[in-house]
Amino acid sequence: MVGSAHPDMDIKALKTSKPRTQNPEPKTPHQKPQTVFSVSLGCPKNLVDTEIMLGGLTNAGWEVTGTPAAADLLLVNTCGFIEPACKEAVDTILDLARVKADRPEVRLVVTGCLVQRYGPELIQDLPEVDLFIGVNDFPALAELLARPQAFGAAPLVHQAPPYAYVGVEARYPATPYHLAYLKIAEGCGHGCTFCLIPQIRGPLRSRPLNTLVQEAENLAAAGVKELICVAQDTTAYGRDVPGHPGIAALLREVAAIDGFRWIRLLYGHPARITPELLATMAANPRILPYLDIPIQHGHNEVLRRMGRGYGRQDILDTVRRIRTTLPGATLRTTVMVGFPGETEAHFQALCDLITEVGFHHLGVFLYSPEAGTPAAAWGPKVPRREARRRARLLKAIQAKIVKARLKALVGTVAEVLVEGVSPESDYLLTGRMTSQAPDIDGQVYITAGTGQVGEIQPVRLTRALPYDLLGEIVEAGEKA
Repeated sequence: MVGSAHPDMDIKALKTSKPRTQNPEPKTPHQKPQTVFSVSLGCPKNLVDTEIMLGGLTNAGWEVTGTPAAADLLLVNTCGFIEPACKEAVDTILDLARVKADRPEVRLVVTGCLVQRYGPELIQDLPEVDLFIGVNDFPALAELLARPQAFGAAPLVHQAPPYAYVGVEARYPATPYHLAYLKIAEGCGHGCTFCLIPQIRGPLRSRPLNTLVQEAENLAAAGVKELICVAQDTTAYGRDVPGHPGIAALLREVAAIDGFRWIRLLYGHPARITPELLATMAANPRILPYLDIPIQHGHNEVLRRMGRGYGRQDILDTVRRIRTTLPGATLRTTVMVGFPGETEAHFQALCDLITEVGFHHLGVFLYSPEAGTPAAAWGPKVPRREARRRARLLKAIQAKIVKARLKALVGTVAEVLVEGVSPESDYLLTGRMTSQAPDIDGQVYITAGTGQVGEIQPVRLTRALPYDLLGEIVEAGEKA
């Protein structure tokens, strides 16, 4: 389904914004077989969709290129559930449209949430795009491109029933070989008053357990060391299937697969961190004691209006259960400021909760009124300037918490997954501890020692930065 346009979402206006990239790379001669360059925006769940599209294309004889100017097909998989994501998507589309401006034979295809939400409007406002594909049709990309009229008079495809990843799809990896995401479900069964995901992605559809185990076995055989389970709500896995054993059973099955060193769970609902889940994590050392539980707020009235289904005390009780069963567990959360009706007292309650819990990682987002959600029509509105002020205050509180935590780690030795050369310096390697998920948490800069990319090695932490750490690899024979 396609939602109505955001009242402040003017695609034509966004097209006048300054491009994020410089002049496109020089043209290269047409190459056979056909080549595709892709950009995946948004969350890791979207990245899995991109990998499936690339997998279908490579199976059909296409080659993946990292150079836009060398591609016959430019592919953008978009995020589009809040206005900033929509703007980033349009900017990216226009950047690639400039690449193909002097090469009329090149095709530009746009997929994902932005298409599902704004499909008809996009046809009118982005004529540079040759084909738009919704969130349920993307697995058929290779088949669609093979049709004689693939780029004909109907450039919008979004008619398939909700896609559910029933089988194991071919994937072309877009992550380092030692890391992979396992998408365990599609859609969402919650009714949060600020969120469009159920409208864009549809209801919760859990993937069959045996299919997930098969896909995980394939990833382990390919050399993946860290497997990250993702969904809109991973803790809801199986709740749409009567008698389904659920997320704890899936984790037990995956943890029994040889090859994985780390198994990480992202995007859990605070009300669904069950004793069974925690006991499963505690009993399996491969399952990292890392929980990402977006609480969204810390005041009962705001949580009620958000439709979250829990209150402040429920959050505190969940944290207590986690820390009792998994001492030293890493806790990540996200919160929203500026929700309609949020008062200074409400905000102060959120600050107090963040201080009391002391989350290891905190994401702070400004509320975005999205057309089609109940909250978009509510008041009183919180001025944008005030919302930004509240976000800054929360980040300052969190910075103090993180500073103290990281400082306490200096002098200790931690297991670090070495990921490669730092983009900031050829003389540094980067890696992550168990407490650091890729792209969203901090990292470890390795300043000395011999590191093997894709391997987990002991690193002595030598210095704390605001959100990262410096360390030296403990060499074989050296006392840890």
